[in-house]
Amino acid sequence: MTNQPYQGPYDGQYDAYDPYGQQQAPAQQGWQGYEDPQAAQQYTQQWQGQTWETQVQAPASAAETAYLPQQGYEPYAAPLPPETPAPEPAWTPPAAPAPAPEESGYGPATLGGNARVTDAQRARQEGRSPIIEPGMQPAALTALLGLLLSGTAAIGTYALLVPLVVLQAVTAAGWFRLNGMWPARQGIALAFAGALTADVALLVAGRAPSAILGTLGVWVLLALVLQLRSHADPDERMYGLMATVASAALSIVAAGYLAAEADAVTVGAAAVAVALLARALPLPTPASVIVSLLAAAGAGIAVGGMTDVGPEGALLGAAAAICALIGHRVASYDYPSRFVHFTAGVALPLAAAAPAVYVLGRALG
Repeated sequence: MTNQPYQGPYDGQYDAYDPYGQQQAPAQQGWQGYEDPQAAQQYTQQWQGQTWETQVQAPASAAETAYLPQQGYEPYAAPLPPETPAPEPAWTPPAAPAPAPEESGYGPATLGGNARVTDAQRARQEGRSPIIEPGMQPAALTALLGLLLSGTAAIGTYALLVPLVVLQAVTAAGWFRLNGMWPARQGIALAFAGALTADVALLVAGRAPSAILGTLGVWVLLALVLQLRSHADPDERMYGLMATVASAALSIVAAGYLAAEADAVTVGAAAVAVALLARALPLPTPASVIVSLLAAAGAGIAVGGMTDVGPEGALLGAAAAICALIGHRVASYDYPSRFVHFTAGVALPLAAAAPAVYVLGRALG
């Protein structure tokens, strides 16, 4: 075999019918110029002939076939100016922390409530004693109210009626708040109405104790009827009944100041005021109780000497102080809030001392 191209009898006979003759001619010339097999292998797969695609494509628009600039090279851009480092900020010493405000245990008033934990909630979470004493401020308010009772009792019955009504109102509200029932408007209104009824009955009956006992019995029956008409759960109704009866009883019993002798009220209320101030001193509980009883006895002697009670005022003052300390202890129980301290913590000591003032006042008079 020879490497010469085929020179058959049909060479050139179909040139006129080759529509791609002009495009195939360079390819034939390119292959004829290399006789070396190695040279032919060096230029393999460099086809320049026409190919056909097997899939039909839509004809390209003129915008797609327009000349596009050569890509792959970034256009010439002017060099960027040299970067200058930004000036570093001058170092300033950290500001001293502002002094923390005094911890009062209560945050500022907000519309949506305050998430700050109170002293009572913190004590409950930590499992500490449920006894939280009111402190000096409620004791000062109790002393002020006691001095008002003592002073107005020396003036007259109707003068005594003014601080007594305040005491009864605070007692009715404080007992419900102490039991966790707030606002309890119906129960507070019922207890306060019973106290006012007892006051009016005492003024009409001439300080007869039957006015207090009769009012107390009627109001217990009224509270029972109202709770039976309630649609709450049985446990809740029983709890509300007990709170209503206790609140009404304390508020009505406080009217004993109006039924007692004027001199006994003067001595007993003054002794309670001194005892509560002494109890609020920062002393251990046993020492504080002893100091408060001694102070109340001394106040009874001092004030009794200015009235017809005389030295027996020491006994009256000590008895009134014992009842007042019991009320103070009750107002300190079961993690009370600050609102409880300023309601029940103020009123319960004076309300609890009213029976002792009445009984001993009659006995010593």
